[in-house]
Amino acid sequence: MSRAKKKRRIRWGRIIGAFFFIGIFLVGLFHIVDYISATFTALNQPLKKTEQTLSFQGNKNQDKLDPINVLLLGSDSRGEEDARTDTIMVAHYDPETQQVKLISLMRDMYVSIPDYGEEKLNAAFSHGGPDLLRETIKENFGLDLHYYAIVDFKGFEKAADILAPNGIEVDIPYEMSDGIGMTLEEGEQTLHGNELLGYVRFRQDRLSDFGRIQRQQEVITKLKDEAVSLNSIKNLPKLLELLHTYVDTNLETTTLLQIGKDLLTEKSGDIETLRIPEDGSFENNRYDGVGEVLEVDFPQNKESINKFLAKD
Repeated sequence: MSRAKKKRRIRWGRIIGAFFFIGIFLVGLFHIVDYISATFTALNQPLKKTEQTLSFQGNKNQDKLDPINVLLLGSDSRGEEDARTDTIMVAHYDPETQQVKLISLMRDMYVSIPDYGEEKLNAAFSHGGPDLLRETIKENFGLDLHYYAIVDFKGFEKAADILAPNGIEVDIPYEMSDGIGMTLEEGEQTLHGNELLGYVRFRQDRLSDFGRIQRQQEVITKLKDEAVSLNSIKNLPKLLELLHTYVDTNLETTTLLQIGKDLLTEKSGDIETLRIPEDGSFENNRYDGVGEVLEVDFPQNKESINKFLAKD
């Protein structure tokens, strides 16, 4: 073989190799541009708002985002007159510490609802939506709420599948089936979106509503752990699209992104949780026309909330 032919073969090999790496670069660049484009397309869409006129004003000044409390509600339906809320939580976020704290409020607490008298806590949502529920929480527990987010349960199911495509491992204490449209077997199971929704919504718990609160906090904590993965960052446009479709909120997109950034970069650490009423601060009672309720020691629980939200 001549030296000229040998040189020509080596030259073509380099050219082919160059095209190969350029191709890889272009494919990667295409995906990056597509990701950025999809993200900004989602950001440019206005967040879905409730049609009600609310007094929520937020808690942000011109220079920074102050600590905020967000009323989180899980609802069967949105925009209906008698919509129920199965889940009532308050998410606290401090931008200085990047810490997220979660307070679960039991729906059967017997509280004073402005203009309606004493009823269960979740009745406030039925009477006047998130605004009246906010006023009720403020009046009974002294807790200021700056924003709200009403999550349709279908959105929770879809978000769980995006954040945890391989499912979430849970230890089911006993068979769960009544009222959730499926049967969840006892023991360690890997659950996906629809099953996770059944797991957190199961009502016939042997621990009554206390067990359901525990499961809700467990699943949210595990989904947060999944959210810090590279897979979730890649799926940010899909998550934002779900936000526009299944969440009613008055949170600005920029505020959501700041909180999400801290969550995705693991700056926030573990989510701390609190259940109200706390152990030893309530009694079970029953009233005609209302049913089973929790009679709460409000001063004790107010003090617990204040300690929980205090900076470490």
